[in-house]
Amino acid sequence: MRTRFFEQLVRICYRYAAAAVALCLFAAAASAYYVAGNFEMDSNSENLLSPELEWRQRGVEFDAAFPQRNNLTLVVIDGATSERAEEAAIALKAALMPFKSEIPVLRDIQGDPFFARNGLLYQSLDELRATTADIIKAQPVLAPLAADPSLRGIMDSLSTALFAVENGETPLEDLVTPFNAISDTLEKTLRGETAFLSWQALITGDAPTTRETRRLIELQPTLNYGQLMPGGAASDLVRKVATEQGLTPANGVTVRLTGPVPLTDEEFGTLVENVELMTTLMVSGILLMLWLAVRSVKIVAAILVTLMVGLILTTALGLAVIGQFNVISVAFIPLFVGIGVDFGIQYSVRYREERYRTQGLVSGLMASARIMGPSLTLAGFATAACFYSFVPTEYEGIAELGFIAGSGMIIAYLLNGTLLPALLKLLQPKGERGDIGFVSLAGLDRALHANKKPILVVAAVLTIGGVALLPFLEFDANPMNLRSSETESMATLLDLMQDPDTTPNTIEVLNPSLEVAAVLAGRLAMLPEVDEARTLRSFVPADQPEKLALISDAALLMDTALNPFEVKPPPTKDEVLASIAATKDKLVIAGMGTTPAAASARRLAEILARLEMADDAALARATTALVPGLNTVLTRLRAAFMPMMVDLDALPAELKRDWITADGRARVQVVPAGDSNDNAILERFAAAVRAVAPQATGAPVSTLESGRTIVGAFVQAGILSLLATVAMLTFVLRSTRDVALTLGPLLAASVLTFATCVVLDLQLNFANIIVLPLLFGIGVAFHIYFIMAWRAGTREFLQTSLTRAVLLSALTTATGFGTLWMSSHPGTASMGELLMISLVWMLITLFVLPTLFESVHWGSKKPPLPPAHLPIDKHVDLFDKLGSSSPRDRG
Repeated sequence: MRTRFFEQLVRICYRYAAAAVALCLFAAAASAYYVAGNFEMDSNSENLLSPELEWRQRGVEFDAAFPQRNNLTLVVIDGATSERAEEAAIALKAALMPFKSEIPVLRDIQGDPFFARNGLLYQSLDELRATTADIIKAQPVLAPLAADPSLRGIMDSLSTALFAVENGETPLEDLVTPFNAISDTLEKTLRGETAFLSWQALITGDAPTTRETRRLIELQPTLNYGQLMPGGAASDLVRKVATEQGLTPANGVTVRLTGPVPLTDEEFGTLVENVELMTTLMVSGILLMLWLAVRSVKIVAAILVTLMVGLILTTALGLAVIGQFNVISVAFIPLFVGIGVDFGIQYSVRYREERYRTQGLVSGLMASARIMGPSLTLAGFATAACFYSFVPTEYEGIAELGFIAGSGMIIAYLLNGTLLPALLKLLQPKGERGDIGFVSLAGLDRALHANKKPILVVAAVLTIGGVALLPFLEFDANPMNLRSSETESMATLLDLMQDPDTTPNTIEVLNPSLEVAAVLAGRLAMLPEVDEARTLRSFVPADQPEKLALISDAALLMDTALNPFEVKPPPTKDEVLASIAATKDKLVIAGMGTTPAAASARRLAEILARLEMADDAALARATTALVPGLNTVLTRLRAAFMPMMVDLDALPAELKRDWITADGRARVQVVPAGDSNDNAILERFAAAVRAVAPQATGAPVSTLESGRTIVGAFVQAGILSLLATVAMLTFVLRSTRDVALTLGPLLAASVLTFATCVVLDLQLNFANIIVLPLLFGIGVAFHIYFIMAWRAGTREFLQTSLTRAVLLSALTTATGFGTLWMSSHPGTASMGELLMISLVWMLITLFVLPTLFESVHWGSKKPPLPPAHLPIDKHVDLFDKLGSSSPRDRG
């Protein structure tokens, strides 16, 4: 590596400044044009890992076998009652059917007529006996309701029941439950609220479970991977249609979206939340730090132009070589800005110092190039080598990032030796009036020199303590923990995880046949880590002869009740009011006692009296609260009493396609025991299942294996980057001791960073681990600057312009990217937190460096201190005179 290469670049571009600037701007303009026409963003996170990985190939094979299970949006409908949920699912599905281009696949397996007819067969024998007994017990009430399913019919049914009480046929206590349920519902409607009566709960006497009040609809939307949120259009359509259908909380229905598509979309959405505020703070912070570093608007402008040109060139190169960016590789932008700004600050701050000393623009530029050239060259190529170390890894997202960022480092290095000095020549910034070092830190410099032994002891103790904490550093491989639980999709998913029937954290195993799948399911079901193992045969009910007999007996008793010979026409308003009045009068008589049942009757009588005097809107609300649910339950009961013997052939074709492929391969779905979102439980679950079925795939397997792949990629890249950096430093510095002095403090800062993560319970994850290349790159650069300055004779480090440049460069990175901590996206926020922790330790180790250097014996003795200023080549003064055309140019 020629140490004068950087100096020669600066010399040429200073001499031909206008041409150099024009050439760079032309290249930037051409690159910007190319980027505008070819920019492509692949937001499919599945493409971040190499498809050649064995576990990914199994996942791809499973997805190909059941393509209808891929890229799903799950519409979760929760109703105030089970009837309301069913009505909402039917309405939403019908309203979405016309939108075939946006939603090619729309499935409501729960709403299939097969399950409406045969649903009772899936209850246990004991559950079925209780259910049929409850239905038969409700026959006296259901019969008049089926003949007149209206508000009039409901009132008449109550009157009939009260007549039975008057005749001593029924105790009043048996009517307390319906009295209270109807009273609660009507009281809400009279207050102007929307309410719904659960007739199912009224019949069974049990409050509906979440499973009963929830319906799921599966969508396979059209995805546009050219957009930040590929499924956003379809999700917006579903929400719009749901609102138009009145499926809102105000109407007793909540419609939420989750599944792979909304989860990914909303994750990207949280990434851009508060982006205006974060960008404003980021830009303001960078500009402030640049100003504090160089104290010149013209120099700040030159650095920013150089930075933007480099960013455009790097973007174009990335698109030209790779073809598109992904959600990981696009992180080259902050990496380039963070280190590109550092290069600009290092050169510009040194230029200010040399300009002050030589009082000439060109002499300042050339002296800066000669002094900083070796450091910038070594830092630039060492940083590039660190990033290039990610290219061979199997984590394709980070491999592409490594190539783009590594190439960007070389571009940034070259532009800071060409465009930046050329711009400074053309802009002619004013000369310096005073020393730009931190003279105020002279006392701290002396204190460090005087107390170097205790400082080094403390540093060693902290580092050793940090090493002891490293085994406790954790990596969270669960991508769900990177998503904000406040987003609709994630909150809904966490809700679904509470139910084994709806948790997405299941393992799938593809088998040659259903027979093989059934045997495997039996083995897996015996594992303590497994709650259930399902195959298509799981949908064939057990004990069917006994169940069919029970249902048949109940159907015989309920036939005339549910299927009356005549159904009354809808009532008029007067007929409804008359029935309300008649029922109220009977309730008044029933409520004359002092028992709780009498009190319940009195309460309902008072409510009916108010309803009788209410306006038409209140009467309509009461009808809506009571009647639609009644019709839904009657329809459900009629279907439920017409079951058939169920075998594999009788199952719905759509259901069978979810479990058996056209060529006979069969799927086993394995459900974990315990909390399916607990990382430790999932890890044990995946390990136990794979011990029996190595070909298993699914979310727990992907989580486990992707974590191993990504951690392995960073370990591999870390080893390669360390070896490359050591080799490069050894080649340039020609001293093992200097290499150790360069990398030792950096490794100590890394150890202390990870130890702090342990103390603060900050886990590494897929997001914040991306910060590590940036931190290592900046750390290598900073330590190279100091070791090169030491070798050149610098001793009072804290007072020099180098410390100013390094400190403000670090603060620029901190203010620029520390704002990530403000992000509402947990992964992004953890990136900002880790970056700030690392920068703090990096700066602390930089303050320790002078004491470390002084404690090292260079040969038999320390080198003598150099003159106050390094000599300047003779030709620099001559070139300054030839290149200056005015007193202003000379200072």
